[in-house]
Amino acid sequence: MDTGIESVLVYGYGVMGRAVARTFAGAGFRTFVKSRRTLALDDLPGGAVALDRLPARAPDLVIELVAEDVLIKQAVFAEIEAAYPEAQVVIATGTSGLDLIELGAHLRTPARFIGLHYFMPAETSRIVEVMAGAAAPRALVDRVAMALERTGKEPVRLYQPTIGFLVNRLQHALLHEAYALIEAGVATAAEIDQAARGLLGPRMCITGLVQQKDISGLAIHAHAQRSIVPALHHDRRPNPMLQAMVSRGETGAAAGRGFYDWAGCDVNALRERSSARLGDLMRFLDESAHAEAPLPQARRGEDLISG
Repeated sequence: MDTGIESVLVYGYGVMGRAVARTFAGAGFRTFVKSRRTLALDDLPGGAVALDRLPARAPDLVIELVAEDVLIKQAVFAEIEAAYPEAQVVIATGTSGLDLIELGAHLRTPARFIGLHYFMPAETSRIVEVMAGAAAPRALVDRVAMALERTGKEPVRLYQPTIGFLVNRLQHALLHEAYALIEAGVATAAEIDQAARGLLGPRMCITGLVQQKDISGLAIHAHAQRSIVPALHHDRRPNPMLQAMVSRGETGAAAGRGFYDWAGCDVNALRERSSARLGDLMRFLDESAHAEAPLPQARRGEDLISG
């Protein structure tokens, strides 16, 4: 289906920008990269063009991938709108946790503003979240999602702006509880990871998160909620243990210390191995899924509420 998106400008060429540019160039989009390091770039994907200023002709889609800072991102949006005042340019911000309503507060064309959330490694990870800005219509989310499908991605469509998108909200809810359990001495990081790898992860690979509860039965689940949910860690603040670790420089594998002791570890090899294993797992799941019956149709939220 024609989405009207044939040219893409990736604004910012760090690790994420490089991978995103490759996905579009590899899919045949006219791909441009804006970077202050244009002359030093030696790893552009085939067919992509590097620029140190915005192209004279407006691209159909601009994906901003600069620092995770509201003011820096808003300055990029202003630059794009000033350069193409009459064009129907879609502006996509590559944020993972900033508020789209705040980010787009000063836009002259808020109806063309969306959020895109790629996951590392962005070139091979299939899921990309596409979320509407405050004034963006559903049709724009669908249009960008269909363009992403042409690059081999499986877009998750979110029609209302929500801080953290979908995946990060789920991850942070789970991690917030995990950190509280570590801090209280209930379980170690290794024990929590053992449970995640041995049960939660494999089960979610097969039935997802919500469908599994349908399969096991909602009556038992609803009964368990009544006793467990009130006991969860509802303090509405970042975990102080984690914040203190970062303040001490204990920032994870690259620093040699985080929840685990990474001293002497080859971090690049670790990341490459993890990425390769994830690729192997996804291929296995693809192969096994071909033998399965079609999944049931999910009901919408309003249908669930009204019964």
